[in-house]
Amino acid sequence: MSGRAVYHVIAFVVVAIWGSTFVFTKLLLLNGLSPALIFTLRFLIAYVLLAAFSLTQKKRHRWWADSWRDELRMVALGVTGGSVYFLTENEALNYTTTTNTSLIVCSCPLVTTLLVRLFYKSQRISNVQVVGSLLALLGMATVVLNGHFVLHLSPRGDALAFAACLCWAVYSLLMIRANERYDSVFITRKVFFYGLVTIIPYYILVPGLPPLDVLMRPQVLGNLLFLGCVASMLCFLVWTWVMKQLGAVVATNYVYVNPLSTIAFAWVMLGEPITPFFLIGSALILFGMFLTERRTQ
Repeated sequence: MSGRAVYHVIAFVVVAIWGSTFVFTKLLLLNGLSPALIFTLRFLIAYVLLAAFSLTQKKRHRWWADSWRDELRMVALGVTGGSVYFLTENEALNYTTTTNTSLIVCSCPLVTTLLVRLFYKSQRISNVQVVGSLLALLGMATVVLNGHFVLHLSPRGDALAFAACLCWAVYSLLMIRANERYDSVFITRKVFFYGLVTIIPYYILVPGLPPLDVLMRPQVLGNLLFLGCVASMLCFLVWTWVMKQLGAVVATNYVYVNPLSTIAFAWVMLGEPITPFFLIGSALILFGMFLTERRTQ
């Protein structure tokens, strides 16, 4: 297997893990944890572990970026890939359907492609790659809608979902410059830190925490550890690295795989059926992603 093929496999595995987190998050919600608290705890676990790892390395531990502009870029990464992204995505579910949220949020690769083409002239994106992204988007919509082409418009919820989509697209855009100057461990640690800092105003406006005994339940603690150690620390760290290897456009297109991994996980663990629309959508996604890898016009 070639080096670039390995990067693609790693990107697929990361997104597959993210697609499975709905089960763990749902369980935590049923135990009384708020979406904001789930985000805070998983990022806190990830930050502590990553900071500890960074301190054990032989090279000097870096606390700050090289310039205040780069430090502000790290703040923006923490907001767009952390606090605001997770809050808008989770709050959208309170006002609109899961289908609407999935369709809008998972369209972020197309938005990323357009932003990269607009702001990074040096990053050549061919027409074939744009077509591939559109095909993958069509495949993702086929999977999510599952033959029921009825959408219930909800301006507030849909706007929140689009805000989450835009956040992840901007996060991917900012990561291009960050990856040129800093290593993956430093960037990921900064994302966790500023994600935690910028979530603080939310708790001022919406106070309240669950009883400590809830957090100590084995099932709750186990799910939090998975979300913090694997889905956050490990996956964000690897994702930052794989974006450097594949580029923002190609890597972000793997977000289209998210619904596939979610449905496949539900099929294996919960016995939910696989429909023809899933197979058709999967084929479109895979073919579209194959086109985005092509570099020729």
